Amino acid sequence: MKLALGPVQYYWSKDRLKAFYEAIAQSPVDIIYLGETVCSRRHEMREEDWLALADILSSAGKDVVLSTQVLLESGAHLNAMHRIVGNDRYMVEANDMGAAGLLEGTGPFVAGPHLNLYNPEALQIVAGLGAMRWVMPFEMGKDNLRQMLPRLPENMQSEVFVYGHLPLAYSARCFTARYHNLQKDNCGFRCLGYPDGLQVNTQEDKPFLLFNGIQTLSVKVYNLIQQIPQMMALGVDVVRISPQSTDTPDIIRCFNAVIEKRLSPSEGMAILQPLMHGEPCNGYWHGLPGMDWVP
Repeated sequence: MKLALGPVQYYWSKDRLKAFYEAIAQSPVDIIYLGETVCSRRHEMREEDWLALADILSSAGKDVVLSTQVLLESGAHLNAMHRIVGNDRYMVEANDMGAAGLLEGTGPFVAGPHLNLYNPEALQIVAGLGAMRWVMPFEMGKDNLRQMLPRLPENMQSEVFVYGHLPLAYSARCFTARYHNLQKDNCGFRCLGYPDGLQVNTQEDKPFLLFNGIQTLSVKVYNLIQQIPQMMALGVDVVRISPQSTDTPDIIRCFNAVIEKRLSPSEGMAILQPLMHGEPCNGYWHGLPGMDWVP
């Protein structure tokens, strides 16, 4: 089983991103997804910056994948997606079907978690386009996965999201800008002030959601470290951690130790507890509401 680090979902400065990935280069992660997947207005990192960073991480022995944006709203977004798809150096993760269609015949790619691949027939379609790995949708549970795995297309790998705030929805409206009474096109890049998203509470002042520009995330942290042995038994090839602003290298090392059986799942959970930016949840894996926690 390999360990992957998903793309940074939040808006971080270029210096912060470079320092972050310098630390990640020394961690035991196998696969690193790079790129802006949420909002095209985030211009701290240009295409050439991402490619330069990819070269550094590749030289450090990491398998680099470039991720496309999830929600495309304009011709400029489409052009950016074309440039990522057309790069001739790194594999691509397609996060919408337009990108998957453009990747047909160009070589192997990753079918991202936003493609809504819920059955073997859908996997056959993306496999026919060239997908060599699919990322299980966030809300899919172990029972559905168990039914899918024996019917995978030939040589198709499976990847499961195992740690981080869950991406729940994307919108044409920017919620962070709206919170500050700003227009989306004149947002002042307020997302830079929320390195792990803007927490939204209920009227009873209980944590409810995270706003991250046009993206809505779970306020709880999805954590499947105790289910790693189950996934290994099922034959999952890759597990994915989503970056957070602090302690990500330690989280990677903890998952790696459980995969290598140097730590038990319960020991790993105990180590992760103080590192999580929120209460844990794992309901989707068990076929329950995502916010639930099954010990």
